[in-house]
Amino acid sequence: MTKLQITPPAPVQRALDLLNAAGFEAYIVGGCVRDALRGAEPHDWDCTTAAKPDAICACFRGFHVIETGLQHGTVTVVIDKMPIEITTYRIDGVYADHRRPDSVTFTDSLTEDLARRDFTVNAMAYHPENGLIDPFGGAEDLKRGVIACVGKAEDRFEEDGLRILRAMRFAAVLDFEIAEETARAIHTKRTLLHHISAERIDTELTKLLCGAAAERVLTAFSDVLFTVLPELQPMYGFDQKNPYHDYDVYTHTLKAVSAAPPEPVLRWAALLHDSGKPHCFTEDGRGGHFYGHAAISKEIARSALHKMKCDRKRLDRVLLLTELHDTVWNGTEKQLKRTVQKIGFEAAYQLLQLHKADVAAQAARFRAERLAESDELLAMLDALREADACMSLKKLAVTGGDLLALGIPQGREIGQWLRLLLEQVMDGALPNEQEALLQYVRQRIGEKG
Repeated sequence: MTKLQITPPAPVQRALDLLNAAGFEAYIVGGCVRDALRGAEPHDWDCTTAAKPDAICACFRGFHVIETGLQHGTVTVVIDKMPIEITTYRIDGVYADHRRPDSVTFTDSLTEDLARRDFTVNAMAYHPENGLIDPFGGAEDLKRGVIACVGKAEDRFEEDGLRILRAMRFAAVLDFEIAEETARAIHTKRTLLHHISAERIDTELTKLLCGAAAERVLTAFSDVLFTVLPELQPMYGFDQKNPYHDYDVYTHTLKAVSAAPPEPVLRWAALLHDSGKPHCFTEDGRGGHFYGHAAISKEIARSALHKMKCDRKRLDRVLLLTELHDTVWNGTEKQLKRTVQKIGFEAAYQLLQLHKADVAAQAARFRAERLAESDELLAMLDALREADACMSLKKLAVTGGDLLALGIPQGREIGQWLRLLLEQVMDGALPNEQEALLQYVRQRIGEKG
């Protein structure tokens, strides 16, 4: 037992006090203890207690109590609008589905409860008066930056196959190493992920991809990634034989992931943007080529993300960025404006961010120059936004009603005129001013007459 100071929020402290006053041990437990010891702000505050579920409910009469999972001893109590998950000390039974225990047995032993948890850094409990309860060395592993299973790693993964990705996710997000025995078990037991729902895999893999050490983790555990996304395996070790690339396709991909802003859409787009390259490789005297790889990558991305059951908004945006990632930029405002007109400002900005990440993963001898060009494009787009430049019909200084007033018949012709005027404004041929635009229309109508 180690003495230190963690100050739970007032509602959590009240929950502990009420359980203690009723004669029951109670501690904060798991991720909130881990994060507090790291100096990070916990997202959720969970408690564990010797009280059985019915006793927990009795302790919190008068509060909003949600029977989250009584069969597993879990109750959620809402105190001052804060939901607090409270679970009875328990021992888990057999995990027949490699995901959840078939049954649980309640126990009076906190140590037995902590022993069922996944990793040592998550198997710590704390009470302001009793201090830290850490029977498996989680605090030391946290200090050393190590993710290690509680007990025998293979047993922990057999119980819940999702723990394989959770270990990798913690290592990526916290920039920790994975202990040798745990790493060995991850490789050995990776096919247990076939028992896990696509939604849970997507959640963990997305967090992993957004981690600071995603490149390192996915380099060490590529076999695990290919277990859940076999579509990506052809990238592994594939020599690009191209002067603009120092790395094979998979290594280049992970470096692009690492260089992209840590946002789900951009990290997924970086992971998938070159997945089509091995399927369209050709070689001549100038080296390797991948003509049409963006279209193939888009279809591989579609298949992979459908399988992950990712939400439609992310799916559509990743597919768009994958399809357009190989755009050749000429450094002009005209091209940027037309890109914004076509796909919107947010998507255009993300496309430039993906382009920069892609460039950052290319050959070192071209990298500095091309990164500078990428930064110029991003600055140019920022300037267009700052200037509130007209890049859509909504920003155009004339409307369909204005054109109707000139005698242009309602229907398709109105839309054609509006698009023509927008092109003239974006190209700098006309100012975005109502009278100038209407005068242009009058002049053109007169010429046709």
